Amino acid sequence: MGKIVYLMGKSSSGKDTLFKKLIADRECCLSTVVPYTTRPIRAGETDGVEYFFTNEETFQRLKEQNKLIEERAYQTFHGMWRYFTADDGQIDLTSKNFCMIGTLESYERMKLSFGEEALIPVLVELDDGERLCRALDRERMEEKPKYEELCRRFLADAVDFSEEKIAHAGITRRFYNDDLERCYAELRAYVLERL
Repeated sequence: MGKIVYLMGKSSSGKDTLFKKLIADRECCLSTVVPYTTRPIRAGETDGVEYFFTNEETFQRLKEQNKLIEERAYQTFHGMWRYFTADDGQIDLTSKNFCMIGTLESYERMKLSFGEEALIPVLVELDDGERLCRALDRERMEEKPKYEELCRRFLADAVDFSEEKIAHAGITRRFYNDDLERCYAELRAYVLERL
C-alpha cells in the first residue's frame, strides 16, 4: 500500500522548496498530486505543476460529480479563492507513494478519504518574522504585488495553525526550517523510515 507524504505549514515556511527536494530525491521515489485552485497564477508558477489553475465553473462541476476529496475556500481581498484536490485518477496508492502540500484542514479530510495509516504528516515551521520577510520578498517579485492578501494570509495562518488545531490533527513531529539542508536531512530520514 502506498503512502502520501503530506507537507503542511504556515505560508513562506519553505514547504514548496522542501517539496521540490523530496520529489527530486530518487531514493524517496515520490510522485506528485497536482491540486486545483481558482486563484490567479503567480510569477514563476506553471499550470499543471504547482496547481491546475481553474475557475468556479470547473469547481462546481467537480463538486456536483462528487469528485472532490478535499476543498478549502478563502475570502481574499481579491475575491473568493478555492483550493481543492479532485478524484481525477492521480492518486493510486496500489503502486506509488505521493507527496502533497496542504493545510491542517485538508490533511484531516485526506485522512478521512485514504485512512490515517496512508498519510505521513510533515509540519514545517519557521519564526514568524523570518516568514514575513520571505513572503514580502516573494510578493515584491510579482508584477502586481498583492500586499493586502499577503497580510490576510499571514494573520489567517495564526488561526489555521494554532496549537489546538495541530494537536487535534494528531501532528507530533515538526521540522524547523531555519537551515534548509539540516531541515531537509531530518525530513528525508523521517520520510524514508515510514515509506
